[in-house]
Amino acid sequence: MSFVLGERLRAAFAPPRYLALPLSGVDLSTDGVKVARLVEGAHGLILAGHAEVSLPAGAYADGEIVDRTAIIAALVAAAHTAGISATNAALPESKEYLFETTVRGENAAERRVAVEQHLDELVPLPPPETAFDIIAIGQGGSGETRVAGIGFARRIVDETLSLFDQAGIRVQSLEGETFSMARALLPQGDTSTTLIIDLGRTAMKLSIVAGRIPRFATTVGIGGHALTLAVQKYFGVTGVEARKVKVERGIVPESGNEEYIAAMLSTVSAIRDEISRWLDYWRGKVRENAAHESVARVILVGDNAAVRGLPEYFERSFGIPVVAGDVFTNLASRDTWTPPLEYVESLAYATAIGLALRDHSQLYA
Repeated sequence: MSFVLGERLRAAFAPPRYLALPLSGVDLSTDGVKVARLVEGAHGLILAGHAEVSLPAGAYADGEIVDRTAIIAALVAAAHTAGISATNAALPESKEYLFETTVRGENAAERRVAVEQHLDELVPLPPPETAFDIIAIGQGGSGETRVAGIGFARRIVDETLSLFDQAGIRVQSLEGETFSMARALLPQGDTSTTLIIDLGRTAMKLSIVAGRIPRFATTVGIGGHALTLAVQKYFGVTGVEARKVKVERGIVPESGNEEYIAAMLSTVSAIRDEISRWLDYWRGKVRENAAHESVARVILVGDNAAVRGLPEYFERSFGIPVVAGDVFTNLASRDTWTPPLEYVESLAYATAIGLALRDHSQLYA
């Protein structure tokens, strides 16, 4: 089995078993399947195909396959809509283990062997059952090299590959979704330390990226659906209506909506507190290790990142710049093409687009 992170910031946990079509990505998550297909246009990359297919509740839970038939059907439908037969695919953040260590070794192969010799100290899995990869991130003391790594249970890798096999989709590579999101959202050459928050329906994924490499990641069991429920309870409307109100009215104070804002903030504050807890954790690592830098900004993505007033609320709370993400950052200028996705909808495609960008060599030139 091949493990290649390399200069393109990728973790390929499966060899390219087939000649795959380039520039496509499939993101399988609790909420469903999202697919992105890019092509090279006259002025750069553009989004040529996309699809989103929902999954039944509980079909894919915490990175585990529960309803195999439903997941395969969703993969088939999404691939057909987006026009792909081969892809790069993501492994779930909830099943990944990020680690850092210092090792000796003159080259990548020697450093990999050095990590493998004490892998059980870095990843809480039996070494024979672990798929892992590393990349050099700096110099340590006494001739050692600092490396960042990522590990998955081989079972997760094998089960993910089998899903795509049964769906008839050729997998070119697998990688951790935190790598994909960073690739989509950070402009070329941006090495700042950034907190990326993927605020999904039922969960929130946090990843801190430094030098374009994820250095910390966690999943928190609270998502934007809690805001939808708050709106439903306050207005007594359907879920569809509540989602529309949530995005349009958000948490922006206006005359006469004090009770509504109070109802929303009781939920938003719980999300804020979880983020603050992990920001404090990272600040502790910065104080302990001069190699780490403080978070310089926050980027929001996901189904609920477009709620009005949310970036401003978080910015006031955290004291650092907070913006909603742009998943088309590394594609052609919007002056030359019009994305087939509305902005709000596009925020859920960061992982899929990042995967599709994985093999675009110009991005890493």
